[in-house]
Amino acid sequence: MAGDKDKKLVLIDGHAILHRAYHALPPLTSRVGQVNAVYGFTSMLLKIISELKPSYIAVCLDRKEKTFRKEMFEAYQAQRPEVDKELISQVELTKEVISAFGIKIFSVAGFEADDVIGTLAKKAEGNGEIEEVIIVTGDRDILQLVSDKTKVYLLVKGISEATLLDKSGVEAKMGVLPHLIVDYKALVGDASDNYSGVSGIGPKTAVKLIREFGGFEEIYKNLDKLPPKTREILIKGKESGEISFRLAKIRTDVPLEVDFGDLKKWQVDSPRVLGVFEEFGFKSLAKRVKELGKTMVTENQMQLF
Repeated sequence: MAGDKDKKLVLIDGHAILHRAYHALPPLTSRVGQVNAVYGFTSMLLKIISELKPSYIAVCLDRKEKTFRKEMFEAYQAQRPEVDKELISQVELTKEVISAFGIKIFSVAGFEADDVIGTLAKKAEGNGEIEEVIIVTGDRDILQLVSDKTKVYLLVKGISEATLLDKSGVEAKMGVLPHLIVDYKALVGDASDNYSGVSGIGPKTAVKLIREFGGFEEIYKNLDKLPPKTREILIKGKESGEISFRLAKIRTDVPLEVDFGDLKKWQVDSPRVLGVFEEFGFKSLAKRVKELGKTMVTENQMQLF
């Protein structure tokens, strides 16, 4: 399904949504096993379709293979606990749901879903048929991709609340414009990904430096204008900051091919979707799907291909 007038691409950060759904909902089992994450993901997917009304839609997923960031910095994400086996078992079930909708899934070995999203967003920005890109995630790293054509639908509380951020919204939230978020993270680091940035530089100082001088390189070109203590901290932490910059930067050149026409060939209330929902025991979601399908047809917002 796709909109005839509204040429909008929605890119979903699959594992980010799944992880949030798994921790937001109590254990839920059906004859196929534990399905709380699948249920939460699917509920969020229906909310996204209802609220954002995409013409084009795709889901991006991480892979098990070692990424280029791990090759570059062995300690990258090393502190993260192993993913619960109850969540791992639901990944394939979620793929079944996504495929039932006719939604394309993208993942590339050696890269994170963020990089795949960044590459698809960049390709879409250069596509004359797509007027707007919206990335759905709970990961603030992706805010660096926000541009005149791309926005982020950021989950802020579980899977129930989200806010749509444009460039000004990102600046209000982070203190810097989207294209400077990598520079910001190079300075302050990211504990969740286990890289330190420039030790001794906190968020307030980082924002102040960026606003005064610009990006990471510009700051280092102006060390002579800084107080001795700040200058010393920056000199001492330069190597760590440079590594952090490379780790924080989302790639937009992942080797992948996409036919955006294929991303329009989806249907929200297909018999295949309803069949999967019956198998998984998603009775309430089946009702939502039927109602959503009727609404979309009635409003003439989507058409079958």
